[in-house]
Amino acid sequence: MKPIRVLFWDIGGVLLSNAWDHEERSRAAERFHLEKDEFESHHKEAVQTLEEGKISLDEYLDCTVFRQLPSFSRQEFKRYMFSLSQPKTEVLALARVLAERYVMATINNESRELNEYRLREFGLLQIFDLFVSSCYVGIRKPDEKIYRLALDLIQKSPEECCFIDDRAVNIEGAAKVGVRTILMQNLTQLKLDLLGLGVQSPL
Repeated sequence: MKPIRVLFWDIGGVLLSNAWDHEERSRAAERFHLEKDEFESHHKEAVQTLEEGKISLDEYLDCTVFRQLPSFSRQEFKRYMFSLSQPKTEVLALARVLAERYVMATINNESRELNEYRLREFGLLQIFDLFVSSCYVGIRKPDEKIYRLALDLIQKSPEECCFIDDRAVNIEGAAKVGVRTILMQNLTQLKLDLLGLGVQSPL
């Protein structure tokens, strides 16, 4: 078995909190007094095109939140959306150390505006070499095509790559193309699983 040379990371749920998942949407619906079922229904209709980069965040909000004139501004709502993102500090510290020894890349599903905010705000631009984000490539996990594209872009064999994600369905997609995988549950388990693949760090 070839040694690991590339570490692919999910962002939401691994390096940072989720950006706009069910919990975040629920908090926003409560904060801004949205009708949750209606909001979720419109979200489901728009989320794929949002995360594939086919519509902007403003267009998504037009479809989901601003269908009628609300009592709050668009900027107020977007500021709150962005504020929900928080770092997983210890995992980020581990990633920074590993970046000194390995090629580092992300594979994540996210809208362009939230993705770019998170990359800048939490220093991911200084850690990672490649960003295979759904909003840039027009493909979402767990579609096998996004993992195949990531391998093409990084130009390494699947067995030289490890993908870290917190969702089993995304891990399964990567495994189908031969990438070695870690289903992250917590930091201690992540370190142990990395060590099992020969990936060591001083942390």
